[in-house]
Amino acid sequence: MAPISYRRHRFPPVVIQHAVWLYLRFTLSYRDVEELLAERGLDISYESVRSWVLKFGPAIARGLRRCRPRPSDRWHLDEMVVRIAGKRMYLWRAVDHEGEVLEILVQRRRDRSAAVKLMRKLLRKQGFAPTRVTTDKLRSYGAAFQHLGLSCHHEQGLRENNRAENSHQVVRRRERKMQRFKSAASAQRFLSVHAAVHNTFNLQRHLVSRSTLRIFRSEAVTQWRSATNAA
Repeated sequence: MAPISYRRHRFPPVVIQHAVWLYLRFTLSYRDVEELLAERGLDISYESVRSWVLKFGPAIARGLRRCRPRPSDRWHLDEMVVRIAGKRMYLWRAVDHEGEVLEILVQRRRDRSAAVKLMRKLLRKQGFAPTRVTTDKLRSYGAAFQHLGLSCHHEQGLRENNRAENSHQVVRRRERKMQRFKSAASAQRFLSVHAAVHNTFNLQRHLVSRSTLRIFRSEAVTQWRSATNAA
């Protein structure tokens, strides 16, 4: 992997990396990050933070995805309504049974063609077909599976799909903090990067002991540092 170039930037790479990490890891605005850096004696404009996230975020996300293990073959699919530039759009999301975000796709429709597009992107990206898929009772999913010739077990029901429903909470918090997404393209770009960071630091701390959590957290930080230096 070629290293990320931080040339022609006034601040050292460690400051840029920390600013990008703060914005993508926590539900903060660019101005919040500016205030946190100012507390440490760094006079950095929120516009600089924004430009760093847009420039280095996608490359860092690619590096983080390379470090992730293969997800499970039990997928949960769901869609949520988002308002973008005053228009009603749908955010389609796929996670595995452990909460790993597999794919996020912003689309205008909530029909079979949209579900087919999500599944094709998922299959191409993951490189394997699932053995079990859980969705709500939207008929578009079944039509899409039939169109693609998928023979996996298909479970339907609201409670069965709580894993995907709960994964929307992080996006809702971020949407409120950003005062809604400004365009479909910017939402798609940000959420793809945000998902990679979320996967890395989502340690399921309620399921592990404190000593195990320290190990997992150390590994997550190591992955982040590796990704911020190579893409």
